[in-house]
Amino acid sequence: MRDYSSATTLIRPAIPSTSVTGLWWGLLGVAAFSFTVPFTKVAVGGLSPLFIGSGRAVVASILAGSALLLTRQRLPQGTQWARLAVVAAGIVVGFPLLTSFALTTAAASHGAVVIALLPAATATAAVLRGREHPPRAFRVVTAVGAIAAIAFASSQSGGFGQLDSADLLLLGSVLAAAMGYAEGGLLARELGAWQTVSWALVLALPLMAGLAALSLAQQPPSATPVQWAAFGYLGIVSMFLGFFAWYRGLALGPMARVSQIQLVQPVLSICWAGLLLGETLSWITIAGGIAVIVSAGIAVRIRLNPTPAQQDR
Repeated sequence: MRDYSSATTLIRPAIPSTSVTGLWWGLLGVAAFSFTVPFTKVAVGGLSPLFIGSGRAVVASILAGSALLLTRQRLPQGTQWARLAVVAAGIVVGFPLLTSFALTTAAASHGAVVIALLPAATATAAVLRGREHPPRAFRVVTAVGAIAAIAFASSQSGGFGQLDSADLLLLGSVLAAAMGYAEGGLLARELGAWQTVSWALVLALPLMAGLAALSLAQQPPSATPVQWAAFGYLGIVSMFLGFFAWYRGLALGPMARVSQIQLVQPVLSICWAGLLLGETLSWITIAGGIAVIVSAGIAVRIRLNPTPAQQDR
């Protein structure tokens, strides 16, 4: 029988399942992540996108390294380092940098709609990585979600089939994060959940520190206190503390139910864009968000709840 676990993480419960507590921890993690897009939009107003994408990783890496040392975690072995490099490339390097550059021109609500494709993209990456054979309905629904996201982006960029650079960066960030989450979910079975994220951060530290230094030399920051606070949130919460709450919820479980809370994240991000940034939410943004989120939700549910015939393959 094939293991159909979470679309975003594939770790196994480390402690006894307590449904209500697990859901609340999962919701806390998602709530923490939901501010990432709007706060990135705030930060790019006074800081270069290169510094935001790399500098936030440096902050999180220092915290992660300290946590690993204090808890005396064992070092990864052999090919685990190569797999950690894949995780780091996706969620430490790719996603933060690509979204930071995209949000220099794209609205936060626009970015949240495109990034709403992430749960379905991660489910697809996990299927490919695990050599699963999901039902045809899964492939159809994920394709519909991708088409909806691209159609929405095109409609905001001058017409169907016309994607601007920000949309391409956002779609690239989705692919990068999906790859990192899928590999990280598998690796978390061996190293532990937060440990996997922490080792990925530490592994990427030399590169991200170098990029941060380069960005400071090219463009010294001239941010307001609010913009620095947004940057601090991205480094401390979005890239570090949020993962503790999220993985704690998954560990308490039930994992399948907790993992689906991630579908609330783009809804919250779109709301924060309107409330905190004053962005106008057009009917196209609302409709596009609903289409992408619903498609992602169906795809995740199909993978988490395969038919008996599919389970026995």
